[in-house]
Amino acid sequence: MAGATNEFTNINSLVPEALGEPGKRTFRVKAESGSSTATIWLEKEQLAQLAMAMQQIASTLEDTGGREANPPYEHEVQPLTNVELKASKLALGYHERRAMFIVDAHEADEDTADVRLWADPSQAESFAENALRVCAAGRPICPLCNIAIDPDGHTCPRMNGQIKALNLSE
Repeated sequence: MAGATNEFTNINSLVPEALGEPGKRTFRVKAESGSSTATIWLEKEQLAQLAMAMQQIASTLEDTGGREANPPYEHEVQPLTNVELKASKLALGYHERRAMFIVDAHEADEDTADVRLWADPSQAESFAENALRVCAAGRPICPLCNIAIDPDGHTCPRMNGQIKALNLSE
């Protein structure tokens, strides 16, 4: 992975969040590292894919034998840095020598990431579990057509749009 403009190497909080009502939610990842913060806005599908990829990588890792994560503290952003961006591209990796996950967020389609987050395996595992929970907490899915049901009802295409299949407010 190429370098990054802002690296958060000493993360003490890595949280996936959904803001708003189901069906109109926006998603973000908030990372705190010392006195600095990064907020990465992303699509629900990006968050879910990131979480599943983290879990997949974690399942392939061999037991580290008690080896501690070794963050590259020398690359930490300047204190009081606050970065906010809308991710157009995410990249996930695992640095074996440092025993850390790396998440790169790109605002534009460039080689250099705008934000790089370094997370130890326990942070990544917790983040992935929470992210999948956040993604699943949206609108219920219609059992006939697998499309999300709006709070005011759902006209199911499997019923030729003739019958309101389900109304959650009743």
